Amino acid sequence: MTDAHYHLVVNHFPIIGTIFGLGILTVGMFLKENTVKNVSYVLFIVSAVFAAFSMGTGEGAEEMVEEMPNIGKHIIHEHEEIAEKLALVLYLLGVVSLLGLYTNVKNHSKAKLISFLALTVALVAVFLAQQVGTTGGEIRHTEIRKDYKATNTSTNGDNED
Repeated sequence: MTDAHYHLVVNHFPIIGTIFGLGILTVGMFLKENTVKNVSYVLFIVSAVFAAFSMGTGEGAEEMVEEMPNIGKHIIHEHEEIAEKLALVLYLLGVVSLLGLYTNVKNHSKAKLISFLALTVALVAVFLAQQVGTTGGEIRHTEIRKDYKATNTSTNGDNED
């Protein structure tokens, strides 16, 4: 397998894991259940690890597709820039999550504060994850690009004259 294959395999988890983690953390905070919050923390940590894998395979994937027709370096560069920001936020979220796990296990007085910090960082991460997913999809899916113009709208392949 190539870096492009590996990138496609690992790049979805940081996005999906962060979205699920945010939902689970929100429920855990609402229910005041440390066990539920701990599940979200583990998801955030795993998302950060997969973000590192995704960043590690992204350069090789870029090299393989940047010269393909309808791709363009500008689209890839935009995706790369946002992905780097997301990765940094996910690394921070992973550290905050480790702290959250620790404070929950120790019943530390700062556990609630750490939960709110994780929630805030996760909200930023989900915002960036949406942008990363969209710009990544635009690399090969020209139909979702803002400037997409359908040249043939016929669905059956017949030319209507």
